[in-house]
Amino acid sequence: MKKKSLAVVLVSNGPGELATWVRPVVDELNKINKSLCDNDKLNFTLRLVLVPCPNATGKEFTVANSWNKFELIINANSFWQLLIKPYSFASWPQKGIVIFLGGDQFWSILLAKRLGYINITYAEWISRWPQWTNKIAAMNAKVKELIPKRYKNKCQIVGDLMADIKLNSEILLKDKGKRYIALLPGSKKAKLSIGIPFFLEIADHIAKKNQNITFIIPIAPTTTKSEYLFFQSEKNPIAKYYSSKIKTIKNIKDSNFDYVIETSKNTRIYLIKKHPCYEILKECDLAITTVGANTAELAAIALPMLVVLPTQHLDMMNAWDGILGVIGKISFINRFLTFIVKYFYFKKKKFFAWPNIKAKKMIVPERIGNITPKTIAREVLFLIKNRDHLKSITENLLKERGEKGAAKKLAYIVFDSIKKLH
Repeated sequence: MKKKSLAVVLVSNGPGELATWVRPVVDELNKINKSLCDNDKLNFTLRLVLVPCPNATGKEFTVANSWNKFELIINANSFWQLLIKPYSFASWPQKGIVIFLGGDQFWSILLAKRLGYINITYAEWISRWPQWTNKIAAMNAKVKELIPKRYKNKCQIVGDLMADIKLNSEILLKDKGKRYIALLPGSKKAKLSIGIPFFLEIADHIAKKNQNITFIIPIAPTTTKSEYLFFQSEKNPIAKYYSSKIKTIKNIKDSNFDYVIETSKNTRIYLIKKHPCYEILKECDLAITTVGANTAELAAIALPMLVVLPTQHLDMMNAWDGILGVIGKISFINRFLTFIVKYFYFKKKKFFAWPNIKAKKMIVPERIGNITPKTIAREVLFLIKNRDHLKSITENLLKERGEKGAAKKLAYIVFDSIKKLH
């Protein structure tokens, strides 16, 4: 590295943030520098630090590396080592910038302090540590309002990075008379054990009443088609409570989709491996989804959604991940945890979907509790018939997002910060 070169370190986590936050900002930053004459060009290198995240897939390093845009990429499992011994990974220039673009904002602040760099935080919903960050790039005015008065001068509203998603206009699913519903049963085993049998039965109930609906499932990168077969089989204790099964699952060629499931009741469901697949989701009329980060991504593309969380299987915690899966095998602890979750957590928590949490009001419908696929199917059929209601949900989701052009504005903030450091 040249003596006066600076390091621009981007901190991120999951596949969605990499595709919709990191890459657009990197592209805009390079575009700005390339547009200048040689004497005005700034000397900086781009580095990517992936941080620990429960929503990460483990494939982020490979994806980012394939772009050929970073001098250095550090994997999430090396993050703590990086904090302890940064020079064991690379030499670090005396000056630099750490930019938060996904994960926990505290990790980027911690890394900036460790390296002695300035910190820029992109705040989509809230700036959590304004006292320790140097600049805040906010999605909208609501984010700025939440910042304490003495730190507001650090904040600039840039807009919504997710609004800059470039969709492939060549993908057109629309067919007169056809409606498209996306099913998102989850990505982790704990959710899939309930989600797959539950969502298969929802699809069967809907298809029985309306033959003009096409079902689509975007497969999470961590999920395989073999897991879909496993969780609808007798090997999954929850599957016995639901009648819908997978009859066949076949590969598809020359299509936007990769596989097609045919249920025992002859309902066809199309699976797509590409991630993220916003082009496909954007064409859908409605999504039926579990709770989680996916509700934020659906909100970003303003797709109306029905959020479902069946609570009747909480006592089967041996199907859960992590420590709950271990202690859930002990019957009395299992019963105790189920009681706590059902009668305290679910009653205390007002909203579960990200757009509702952030808006502090019900923008998208949530159905939490002892719900059945038949009940959900009935509501979906009602929503699909009421286009005005779906349009209203879309408009409310758009109101909660920010303006377009955020990647360019954020890139200019970074660029101006580099100039000041030189």
